[in-house]
Amino acid sequence: MKIKDRVSLLLAVSLCLLTIGCRTDPGQQLNQQSVKSPASANQTAKPVILIVIDSLMDKPLREAIRQGRAPALKHLLANGHYFPKVVSSFPTMSVTIDSTLLTGTYADRHHVPGLVWYSGKEKRMIFYGNGPKEAMKIDQPQVLIDSVQQLNQVQLNKETKTIHEELAEKGKKSASINAIVFRGKTEHSLKVPGWISAATHMPDALNVTGPEWLSYAAFAQLDPNNRHDRLWKKYGMNNDFSGHDVAYLITKKQLPPFTIAYFPENDMTVHRGGVANLDGIAKADQALQVALNAYGSWDRAVKNAVWIVMGDSAQSAVYDDRDKATVDLRPLLAPYRIAKIGQPVRPEDQVVISTNERMAYIYAIDEKVRLADIVKRLQAEDKLDIIAVKDGKNVRVTAGNTSDQFSYRPGGRYTDEYGQTWTISGEPKLADIVIANKRIKYGKYPDVLARLYGAVHSHEGRYVVVTIKPGYELVTESSPTHLGGGAHGSLHEKDSLVPMIVAGTDTRPKTLRLIDMKDWILQLANQ
Repeated sequence: MKIKDRVSLLLAVSLCLLTIGCRTDPGQQLNQQSVKSPASANQTAKPVILIVIDSLMDKPLREAIRQGRAPALKHLLANGHYFPKVVSSFPTMSVTIDSTLLTGTYADRHHVPGLVWYSGKEKRMIFYGNGPKEAMKIDQPQVLIDSVQQLNQVQLNKETKTIHEELAEKGKKSASINAIVFRGKTEHSLKVPGWISAATHMPDALNVTGPEWLSYAAFAQLDPNNRHDRLWKKYGMNNDFSGHDVAYLITKKQLPPFTIAYFPENDMTVHRGGVANLDGIAKADQALQVALNAYGSWDRAVKNAVWIVMGDSAQSAVYDDRDKATVDLRPLLAPYRIAKIGQPVRPEDQVVISTNERMAYIYAIDEKVRLADIVKRLQAEDKLDIIAVKDGKNVRVTAGNTSDQFSYRPGGRYTDEYGQTWTISGEPKLADIVIANKRIKYGKYPDVLARLYGAVHSHEGRYVVVTIKPGYELVTESSPTHLGGGAHGSLHEKDSLVPMIVAGTDTRPKTLRLIDMKDWILQLANQ
């Protein structure tokens, strides 16, 4: 390899590490009667500390506790409440999930469609994170700018306020530590590592707005002595960095009413080692111990703060045989001219494919290409799961290996378990929906109507939303695969249900959905 190529590779890997997803007694039973709704709570205000452990799942969490590998999580669970099935956002990818968590809305309102998507306004593909093969083909400095600055300052809907913004409007401080979405009202200048800015067209700093306390890997840290930001530790995008800065706020007695800290490493562990792997949970627990220890004792930590520890999305197992496990969307759309990721979208291109592991957006950027024709071609692949497209005011849904379909829209005579009303016609069994006495019961696709509606209306353009069945992963040009490991992205419950431990309060969100976390946290922080 030539020296120039080695430098390019090192730069690509370094920038990839700085972006969101360089994607290469097990628990007591919850006593539901002891958990109050937020409105009924009457307790002394405590700071709220939300720890998000990427790809944390119920079964491995219980097993890690049973084996004695997660003592901090066990302590919080033993002194709090456990909710094993909280419904995530869709697509089940970090940027969309965190946008839902911080804004209390699905993608139709916060406008962050996924980890990879196509902007018709800018006529380019947007990557917030990528695999190493993609990293060598796309503009890595642009990925970094998109994932840090543009995501928070431009692409996240300005009309939808974050927790940090709402707290600031009430004169309350908050903190964000390694969280992907952090927009607030305090101006910050995030310093780009010097050798990266010198080797690229990137500026020396990225100007953003965030909460009063903002910590983001090598760009910014609360404790000037935090040494967990080295190259071999993903420049600070790691559990130890996050746990250390939480502990710093506690020991300095500067903990604000709300702090969110992101523990990212379990995601890669599960991607590589599979859904039963416990190493990532054990590592996250060690970082959590650092934060709890800052109070002097774990009992004092629970007494003096509200601790919420939860996953963002789950992962489902991927078969280890490439031919069996992967579905390449390009042959299904072979008659069309498909845009390549390594070059700008050309005027002659007809289709853009943006894969997000187990889901994808397929864009018809040529007006001559009919979405109905794309849907028909996708129906020929029986491994594909939900296929959906906007149809006027409705969402039209079908699936692989069937001609059945159903349509739906918000408002109507059918009510689901979350109190949302819908108009539905056709065959809702495609989405494992049962309707009886005008009541909607969801099956293996939790809150599917609202979550899918959010993705279909998440951004401008003509596109199809497609997911794939468990065990499989969608691939296109150079997209990462996780053979024999785990992947997420889809609407299926295996990708969508995450556990949550709550200690220090007897309250809970209005519903066990990520979309309702914001209102609950604001009530806790504003007491």
